[in-house]
Amino acid sequence: MDILLKIIACFIIIIVLLLMAAIIKTLTVKSKKSTYFSKNEPDREALYAKKLSQMVQVETISSKEDVDLSKFYKFHKVLEDNFPLLHSKLEKVDIDGNLLFKWKGQSDKNPILLMSHMDVVEATGKWQHEPFSGDIADGRVWGRGSCDTKCSLMAIMQAVEELLAADYIPQCDVYIASSCTEEVAGDGGPKIVNYLKSKNVRLFMVSDEGGAITSNPLPGVKGYFAMVGVYEKGTGHINFVAKSKGGHASAPSKNSPIHRLSKLVCHIEKHSPFKAYMSKEVEEMFARLAPYCSFPLKMVFSNMWLFKPLLVLALPSLSPTAAAMLKTTIAFTMQEGSKAFNVIPESATLSANLRYIPYQQKEESLALLKEIAAKYNVEMENVFSFNPTKPVDIEGKAFKLTEEAIANCFEGAGCCPYVVTGATDARFYEEIADACIRFSPIIYDPQQLKSMHGIDENLFTNALPGAVDYYKYIIKAQQ
Repeated sequence: MDILLKIIACFIIIIVLLLMAAIIKTLTVKSKKSTYFSKNEPDREALYAKKLSQMVQVETISSKEDVDLSKFYKFHKVLEDNFPLLHSKLEKVDIDGNLLFKWKGQSDKNPILLMSHMDVVEATGKWQHEPFSGDIADGRVWGRGSCDTKCSLMAIMQAVEELLAADYIPQCDVYIASSCTEEVAGDGGPKIVNYLKSKNVRLFMVSDEGGAITSNPLPGVKGYFAMVGVYEKGTGHINFVAKSKGGHASAPSKNSPIHRLSKLVCHIEKHSPFKAYMSKEVEEMFARLAPYCSFPLKMVFSNMWLFKPLLVLALPSLSPTAAAMLKTTIAFTMQEGSKAFNVIPESATLSANLRYIPYQQKEESLALLKEIAAKYNVEMENVFSFNPTKPVDIEGKAFKLTEEAIANCFEGAGCCPYVVTGATDARFYEEIADACIRFSPIIYDPQQLKSMHGIDENLFTNALPGAVDYYKYIIKAQQ
C-alpha cells in the first residue's frame, strides 16, 4: 500500500509540475487583441462595387458536360470595359476562354502570378436578390461569384489598372491568370500552366484563393484573422459497389446491397481508419492564435508539448473545419440502387468524397478503405484521386511577403498559416512555382463563407478597397 501511495504521490507531483510549467509558459505569451476595422472610403467602395456588380451580372456557370464559351467571352468584354489600361498595355493570351495577361517588368527574374477564376457554381433555391442581379444593397454586392471569386479578380485587375494609371513599371514580370473551369476541376488551369511551361517561365510566387480574412475563426478567438493557406489537401472520388442477384421486394433476402453499404458506412463513421495528426503548420496556426485567446485556451494553444493530444481529440467538437486539418476525411455524398420501389437492386452504388492529408495520402487511405469494404463484400472503385500539395515554407520569402502585405493593408488583423481543405487551381502551378500562396485578401463573415456555394452569396462593399491595396502592395514589393 505504501508503494502504491508513493506512486500516486509522484504522479500528482509530476502533473502539478507540468501544469506549473505550462502556466509559466502561458504567462510569457503577451496578450494581443485584433484591432482591425475597415476604413471609410465611400468613393472607392462605390467604384469597386459597381465593377464587381457588372462582373457578377454575367452568368459564368461552368460545366463539364455543356461547354459554352460564349458566356465567358461576354465576361471578357465586361473586363475589357472596366479595365481598359490593363487590356491595352498588357500582353493577353486567350486559351479556350481561359485568360493570361503578362505585365512586362524591368527584369524577367522572379516573376509572380496573381490568379482568380472567372467561373461560378450553379445558383439554385430562393434568393433575397436574384443570383445574377449584381444588386448593390445594404452595403453589399449580391450575387453568385461576388465572393467566389470575382471579387478577387476585380481587385487584382483594379490594382494593376491603378498602377498603370500612375505609369508604374513593376520590378519583375507580373502575370494575371483566370480560368473558366476551376469549379468543375477542369483543364483551364493546366492549359495555362502548359503555356507558361512552353515559354520557360519559372514563377517565384503564385497567389490564388484558399484562405481569407475571417472573423472569429474558432470559438473563443475574437476578431479578424488572415488565414493564409500554405497547402491544400488532396481530393478523391470513390464508388463503393455492392452486388446481388436482385429480386422482388416482397421476398427480401439477407445482406442486400443497400444493407451491406449501410453497414459499411456505419463502420467507417464509427471507426475511422484515418489517424489524426497535427502538422507543424497547424501547430503554428494555434500558436499564433494563442495571444488572442482567454487564459484557459491560451494555455492550451501555447503549450502544444503538453496539450497537443488533448486538442487533437477535442477539436472535432470545437470546430469541424479545424478538425479537417488534422486527418484525411471522407464524406458520403451520392447513392444509387433500384429504379423501382419494389425491386431489390442487382447493384447498388455509394459515392464518397475524400480529402487526403500529407501524412496519410491517397495510396494508404484507399488501401485502408478497400480492406474495410472487402469485409462487407463490397467492391471499391477509385474514380479519381490526387495527393496533397507541397507545403509552403512559413519561414520563406513568399509567406513573409504575404504577412508583410497583410500587416500593412489590414493593420491590426492577426495572421496565421492555414490548411486549405478544398481544391484550387493553384495545385497545377506547383511544378513551375517556388511557392503557391492560397489567400484572398477579402473579409468574409461566417454567413458569407456559407453562401459561397449556397444561396444569397454576397460581399460587403467595404471589403474591396483593402483587397485592391493588398495586390498593389504585393506587386510593388517585388525586387
